[in-house]
Amino acid sequence: MNPENTNFFQKVYVVVREIPYGRVTSYGAIAKYLGMARSARMVGWAMNSAHNMEDVPAHRVVNRKGLLTGKHHFDGTNLMQQLLENEGIIIVDNQIVEFEKFFWDPWKELQ
Repeated sequence: MNPENTNFFQKVYVVVREIPYGRVTSYGAIAKYLGMARSARMVGWAMNSAHNMEDVPAHRVVNRKGLLTGKHHFDGTNLMQQLLENEGIIIVDNQIVEFEKFFWDPWKELQ
């Protein structure tokens, strides 16, 4: 793996660790916060690598529409959904209901 990607991944994990319980953010919001607005896909790759890291709540990162696009990277059939539902977030058809209500914007929250 490219050392630059490793460094970027570590920056992503720092942001993801800040997402509060019961809140979610998007790949693009994290990329924007890190000054790489067009790198949402790289944030997704970082999340794919983090799904088994206990200190990185990767389940709280979804796509810009609130879809659980990374759910197939979690163990079990619906683990990502179950983790979010345990935090009080309602999911219907792999999408967060009232996404805007639960959205946490690192650009606003970490300034």
